Amino acid sequence: MTYTVLKTLHILSMVLLFGIGLGSAYYKWMADRSGQVTHIAVTNRHVVRADWVFTTPTVIFQPLSGWWLAHLAGWPLSTPWITTSLALYALAGACWLPVVWLQLRMQALSAAAAAAHTDLPPAYWRMARAWFWLGVPAFMAMVWVVVLMVAKQVPGGPS
Repeated sequence: MTYTVLKTLHILSMVLLFGIGLGSAYYKWMADRSGQVTHIAVTNRHVVRADWVFTTPTVIFQPLSGWWLAHLAGWPLSTPWITTSLALYALAGACWLPVVWLQLRMQALSAAAAAAHTDLPPAYWRMARAWFWLGVPAFMAMVWVVVLMVAKQVPGGPS
């Protein structure tokens, strides 16, 4: 595979990862704000499905293709913008793993509430807050990863 083809796939994967994550967060947040239990349950089901179908493969592909690109370009992994990107990616991943667990729990709680025609339990809303606040540093970290991918240097630092 050529560098250009791999770079194109890497960028498309990043766009998919970023877009699905932001889109899922928006739709879930808006569904939660609606207070409509059935709508929340359906949205949670779709968010979980999107994570398994789209996010998980891109989460795996990104570091593998990034490593391969660095190898093809002759950049050591110790290059400052690469190590910073990897650290930020690890931070986003450290936030994403509990988010996946929270999404699975919220999906189950909202499906049970919808089936029973009851309100969502307080635990759901605690999880929703944790889910939201874990998303903030993950999103900011991914924005910085994109900046580093484009600039290929740490802002204010050496190339």
